[in-house]
Amino acid sequence: MQENCHTLGFIGIGLMGKPMTLRLLEAGFKVNVWNRSPEKLESVVAAGATACYSIADLVRASDVVLLCLADTAVVASIVDNEILHNGAAGKLLIDLSSIDPEATRQLAGKLHDSCGMRWVDAPVSGGTAGAEQGTLAIMAGGEAEDIAVARDVLRPLYKQLTHMGPVGSGQTTKICNQMIVSCNVLVIAEMMALAKQAGVDAEKIPQALAGGFADSKPLQIVGPEMATDTFEPVKWRVKTLLKDLNMAVGLAQQQGNAIPMSGLAAQLMQLHGSGGFLEQDPATLIKLYQKD
Repeated sequence: MQENCHTLGFIGIGLMGKPMTLRLLEAGFKVNVWNRSPEKLESVVAAGATACYSIADLVRASDVVLLCLADTAVVASIVDNEILHNGAAGKLLIDLSSIDPEATRQLAGKLHDSCGMRWVDAPVSGGTAGAEQGTLAIMAGGEAEDIAVARDVLRPLYKQLTHMGPVGSGQTTKICNQMIVSCNVLVIAEMMALAKQAGVDAEKIPQALAGGFADSKPLQIVGPEMATDTFEPVKWRVKTLLKDLNMAVGLAQQQGNAIPMSGLAAQLMQLHGSGGFLEQDPATLIKLYQKD
């Protein structure tokens, strides 16, 4: 398969969608774009993307449609109301969103039965920095031939893409990823608050722990921000971690598994979010533990 032979359609030009689209354009892909808020298209159109007036136009003009959307409900609405009616056999949908695995399987089946369009679920990990640098980790679910297309199309975006199994497997793996990330960020927040209160120079903690067993990418990213109370710019959102933790709780209930650590993390994330932090960066989680 020749590189960049696909015409792409990208739906969702947000925190992650914008840098992904820019990298795809830099790699030489023709990219059609649509976003609910049209003003967010300005930067990618300036870089060479083609703005579409409707999702229907985008789907008809693209042979690979990429979604990067907020949650299950938004993905389901766009698939049910737009893509089902405008897709066609030979086209592929790659969902980069983090959504419910069972809903993914149902939507993929419905899309294939309706118009013959295929589905790969390919949620990503690595944040905006990973999207900008092309170093994302992608966990993908789908048929082998469709994963092969996804590998080529998404190559400008990832350092590693792993085929986890059939449709839905990528989403299940992303839930596992978010269980680790969320619990990690929460314990980093309580640790940093304790260190500050105990008189330690908290700004030095990420450096001091680098390379040791306690080190992690979240520590190196949010640790300095928590130490200095630097919460802007927002690179990811509390509501995203909360959504994924709630999906983890739901999945555990379906499987009859106990996930007490992630269950508690979901409650703490909800508590923080209810204080007006849903749209804020998870670095603000330190506020849960700081004394007034």
